Amino acid sequence: MNVLVIGSGGREHAIVWKVSQSPGLTKLYALPGNPGTAELAENVSGISVDDYAAIIVFCKDKQIELVIVGPEAPLAAGLVDSLSAEGIRCFGPSQAAAQIEASKSFAKDFMARHTIPTAKYETFSNYDEAVQYLESVDYPIVIKASGLAAGKGVILPDTLEEAKSTLEDILVKRVFGDAGTEVVIEERMTGQEVSLMAFTDGTSVVPMLPAQDHKRLLDGDEGPNTGGMGAYAPAPIFTAEMMDEAVEHVLKPAVIGMKREGNPFVGVLYAGLMLTLNGIRVLEFNCRFGDPETQVVLPLLETDLLEIAGACVDGRLNEMNIYWKKGAAVCVVLASKGYPDKVESGKVVSIEKLPDDMVCFHAGTKLENGNLITSGGRVFGLTAWGEDIEGAFKKVYSNINKASFGGMQYRRDIAHRALS
Repeated sequence: MNVLVIGSGGREHAIVWKVSQSPGLTKLYALPGNPGTAELAENVSGISVDDYAAIIVFCKDKQIELVIVGPEAPLAAGLVDSLSAEGIRCFGPSQAAAQIEASKSFAKDFMARHTIPTAKYETFSNYDEAVQYLESVDYPIVIKASGLAAGKGVILPDTLEEAKSTLEDILVKRVFGDAGTEVVIEERMTGQEVSLMAFTDGTSVVPMLPAQDHKRLLDGDEGPNTGGMGAYAPAPIFTAEMMDEAVEHVLKPAVIGMKREGNPFVGVLYAGLMLTLNGIRVLEFNCRFGDPETQVVLPLLETDLLEIAGACVDGRLNEMNIYWKKGAAVCVVLASKGYPDKVESGKVVSIEKLPDDMVCFHAGTKLENGNLITSGGRVFGLTAWGEDIEGAFKKVYSNINKASFGGMQYRRDIAHRALS
């Protein structure tokens, strides 16, 4: 099978790495890919992810039999719809189904319609009305830009003045652009967060291993929010009973609800969950593999990812038996100086050989004049796996300096919740 993976980050490198192991693979392409994917696939340069016509021509020219879309932006913009209309098979949701991530107001209303447990909320596009609502609530709140804001559109204000300032930034100053034409103000929940991704063909749903990621920049969950500084799987706090609860009350109702509303969801449905004293609550849905959760979940997947993706696209996921390896995986993100704000790029990178049960996923690198250099905030996701979380933790940190570049920063306590 000829396969094309869309995207260029650490998540896409992990997908390419896993697909490259499939016995059913003939030729693998990554568009645009990165220096890490180039070692496993043929990178496609000169075609923009936004140029659907050129992607269609490429797929037909190379006889692509399956496209796997990594990032949320092309899914929300309708890439799958354009490819599907030309008879090109895609693992990923349609534009209408991708609204479950692309519009937080849609997602919250959808959860309300299908009695999926989540925090109470209100949606606003008018600043004065939003402030009036703020002044009427007597509980801690979260403010979310409704659209796609690259993981930066969720703010937890501590005071009323801070909340008003946040609303002004989003609705008046438009710091998130079109992503902030609407805001969702919801009750702030407390508890540990778990990322639960699932494969779905629009009818059946099969959960993956539960993972926990670390959003804060600094050790001890301090500092600003980021796209994710590391992750581990499986999360021991998420019991078998919790998995059953999540499948029955979150994943199945979401997949059935999307189908009933005429927008069957095919691909990876990601539920961001909070484990509250009153049970599981949904923080958000995403319409694709998580990043960096994918970098710890896929190394533990025993079953052929290409077979699973094909079964989802063909509507026969119920025929698949999906197996997972015993053990655990830990991923530590190596980030540029200045991340998550103004980052320093262009630093020369060196990577030494890693043990067989480790992989260095590229997230923000490029080749320039024969040198591998940094080109983004999150540069690498260094992943190790072993018999348990403690073993994977020790392995990844004992090899952390095998990848290095100027200004490299990383957390030293990834998986601390599981270890404690």
